[in-house]
Amino acid sequence: MFQYLRSVLFITQMYAAMPIVGLCFAPWAMFSRRGAYAACKTYSRYVFWTAGWMVGMRCEVRGSVPQDEVLIAAKHQSFLDIMMIFTALPAAKFIMKKEILMTPIIGQYARRLGCVAVDRGKRGAAIEKMVADVNAGRAEPGQLIIYSQGTRVAPGAKMPYKVGTAVLYEQLGQPCVPVATNVGVLWPKRGMLRKPGISKEEILPDIPPSRGRDDFRAALKERVVDKSDALMAEAGFENVGNGRTD
Repeated sequence: MFQYLRSVLFITQMYAAMPIVGLCFAPWAMFSRRGAYAACKTYSRYVFWTAGWMVGMRCEVRGSVPQDEVLIAAKHQSFLDIMMIFTALPAAKFIMKKEILMTPIIGQYARRLGCVAVDRGKRGAAIEKMVADVNAGRAEPGQLIIYSQGTRVAPGAKMPYKVGTAVLYEQLGQPCVPVATNVGVLWPKRGMLRKPGISKEEILPDIPPSRGRDDFRAALKERVVDKSDALMAEAGFENVGNGRTD
């Protein structure tokens, strides 16, 4: 019960801080993308700091952080893993569902960062538009993050790896860097409880360009699933092996 109360207080102050940080940085962010990055990273680091002393959760990103233009294909389990990978990368921008652009504060900053909105209900047309929008935004170099399963997936749940990541991999001709995580064990997709422990994301060796689509998708899934299972086992998740995290 005490941990639950701590979690409620943490979540309350976390969301209360979002508009404060957003408004404080707004004058800079309006005229400079650097300002938008500074705002989002400042807020993320604030969340990491308060998570540490309020609920006993530390955040850790492992692996070699890419500095050049690459495609990042990340495992997505909760809001926390978004903040962790964004803060670790020098110039991240996301493929995201278009509804997020209508969210106060988050939507405005997403536009300023050059994030690409996708209408998930239109499938083929959505992929074509996504590729066109990504190519249009390449004048602003950075690391493009896509969640290959298209949504948050709880630990132990199964969700297919969508074709959009493979299409971007082919079109961009860039290395793809897989990212695994165990964040959902401590910060679940739903619910208020935040558990003490170490939330981890691991940046894995890249998949070089020019691999075939099926070969690429198989390699991406294998790397992300295997490492995510290992990280979740480290965090005490007991169902690894009974239900793969794919």
